[in-house]
Amino acid sequence: MSQTVFRASKETHVERSTVHPFGWRDKLGYLFGDFGNDFFFILVSSFLMVYYTDIFHISAATVGLMFLIARLWDAVADVLWGRFIDTRSSGTNGKFKPWIFRMSFPLVLSGVLMFVKIPGMSNGFYLAYAFITYLVWGTLYSTVNIPYGSMASVITSDPVERTTLSTFRTMGAMLAGLIINVVGPLMFFVDNKADAGRFLWAAIIFGLLAISCYMACYKLSTERITLSGSSGTKMNAGKTIKGLLANKPLIWILVASLTFMVCFMLIGAVNVYLFKDYFGNAKALSLAGFIQTITVFIAIPMVKPLVAKFGKKETAAAGILLAVVVYALLYFLPQLNAIQFIAVSSVAMFGYAFFNLVVWAFVTDVIDYHEYVTGMREDGTVYSIYSFARKVGQALAGGLGGFAIASVGYDATLKVQSSEALAGIHTLGTLVPAVVLLVIFLILVFLYPLNKQRTIQLANDLKEKRKELQ
Repeated sequence: MSQTVFRASKETHVERSTVHPFGWRDKLGYLFGDFGNDFFFILVSSFLMVYYTDIFHISAATVGLMFLIARLWDAVADVLWGRFIDTRSSGTNGKFKPWIFRMSFPLVLSGVLMFVKIPGMSNGFYLAYAFITYLVWGTLYSTVNIPYGSMASVITSDPVERTTLSTFRTMGAMLAGLIINVVGPLMFFVDNKADAGRFLWAAIIFGLLAISCYMACYKLSTERITLSGSSGTKMNAGKTIKGLLANKPLIWILVASLTFMVCFMLIGAVNVYLFKDYFGNAKALSLAGFIQTITVFIAIPMVKPLVAKFGKKETAAAGILLAVVVYALLYFLPQLNAIQFIAVSSVAMFGYAFFNLVVWAFVTDVIDYHEYVTGMREDGTVYSIYSFARKVGQALAGGLGGFAIASVGYDATLKVQSSEALAGIHTLGTLVPAVVLLVIFLILVFLYPLNKQRTIQLANDLKEKRKELQ
């Protein structure tokens, strides 16, 4: 790449030497950030649809359309907030942490309000209430999640330590998932039916836990990297856009992440109906959630040696392929009961766990590539673009989930669903994930360019460029 393409910004990263060194305090603090995030993120992605269909009595297709519209706006909000954050100055407590402190309280309050049912209201009121509260929650989620995700780049400048932060972030998300997916089904359902009062109490409890986690993240994490030079830089949007469009690794990891979010959110939405109606055992969701968390913790110590030997791209692709095979097998085994289904699907969960664990390292690589192309370190902007893709994936999954459930003939007013609807739900929970995951595998193998060798070369080239510009 020519020297004229890689132009230095007037601002450079400077590490503060007056704070304590990076260590366990920062790792735990960063863990608590996603722990707090996912109390409501997982609650919403896994159970909000069934709350709307079975308690607010909104049709599944309407819920899907509402999710689609709201999540597309959330994706735009991510990018707008990311650009806003990149123009802010670092204060006494850093550049990103203050926003986590300021916005976590209204975020949690909006999360609780989503699960409030005012008795005696009309169907139109419940639809409007659901749409407004969900839209507000999604917007406020951006104001906390974007600074949190961007903060890893200023906690430490060491690539290995940043990888550790990614691992601890995943652990925080898994711990929240363990609580929501294991305890949640035991709280939410009475006699296999969703209960409005129990949902509200659970939301209040999870809200208090989320606030505690956000405060722990704020207190324990330390921003060490600040920008020298002028603060609140006026950014070159044209140069940024040109760099993003030239960033092929970013484009393809965005497509892969979007597709994965479609699959992951679809599995979460459909599984509620799969266990509640197909297997007739909603509380078995608790076991499924527990097993999923266990598979991730089993995979965690395997990630570093596998990536060191084979590379991030190669490790993630192999795990996705394993999941494809397992979900395809489950489609041809409709006679399994709930426990048998969970046992077999746990192998698929183990497979796609590797993509989840490695994906934040992919993001670090594409941020480095953006710096190589543009000469600008725009962590907040690039991270928000990545988050944008995930939100679009959530929008598509939420919309497709609702439309798909409706298309197979699900009727919330029936005590027992038709055989055609049950067969359709089973297909949505098995064959569809197999196909979507196969697409992700093909993207990683044939389109994402940064294999192990090229990633190492990128790191070396970027290091040399930085030396030339000093």
